[in-house]
Amino acid sequence: MKVVGLIGFGAIGELVASHASGLGAARIGPVLVRKDRANEIRPRLPRHAFPCEEIDALLAARPDMIVECAGQDAVRAHAPAILAAGVDFMPISTGALADHDFRRRLIETAQASGARILIPAGATAGLDGLGALAVGGLTRVIYTSTKPPHAWRGTPAEALIDLGALREPATFYEGPADEAALRYPKNANLAATIALAGAGFERTTVRLVADPAATGNSGAIDAEGAYGRLSVRIGGVAMAGNPRTSAVTALSIVRAIRNESATFII
Repeated sequence: MKVVGLIGFGAIGELVASHASGLGAARIGPVLVRKDRANEIRPRLPRHAFPCEEIDALLAARPDMIVECAGQDAVRAHAPAILAAGVDFMPISTGALADHDFRRRLIETAQASGARILIPAGATAGLDGLGALAVGGLTRVIYTSTKPPHAWRGTPAEALIDLGALREPATFYEGPADEAALRYPKNANLAATIALAGAGFERTTVRLVADPAATGNSGAIDAEGAYGRLSVRIGGVAMAGNPRTSAVTALSIVRAIRNESATFII
């Protein structure tokens, strides 16, 4: 049975752990959290799981894969050591990979150790079709992320629009995917995922929208290439206590973990 380590036990990590029985031939093992949280989370961990307070302890538990659920800073802090140790790494905060030099270093480290970098779909759909179209060449990719105004609080959007006074949807960012992912690290990781799956960062246009009528988070991909067009939209329920993130983000991790140990994979 594969042992999966987690980095972080916030809204995403806890939801992943709550679906431990649906991981197929895999189970949750070590969970890396801050020192002041280890005792707090222990009662909520699934069977066989246990808290760790240092990355060395996480790696010493010899997991087959480590899943990041703690934000872009956690990717920057821990991914190099994980990959150097030869452990597969699955980041959900893919916006950290919008830093081209950092991404290149991670890939080189993984190639040297034999580890893999596994990118889950997150709160989007259509990545398989987008990737297929990319093989034949993409001419246009636009990703639009729409969230209620309060989901954009604490971000640069506050300096661009009056979030509290909106009466209609407002697009406050339109530009390349790498800039979106790095400027909005808690809101726009999918911009990086879609760019990596499709046309690349510079040729993927991202639109970020605050909509006072939105009751949840939604994302839309519109792409066109030599072999066809793709238009897909997904509306997700925001996670309790974290309006920036859709709950389906955690469920996509569960599915990705399950596929890693499955015999029959779709």
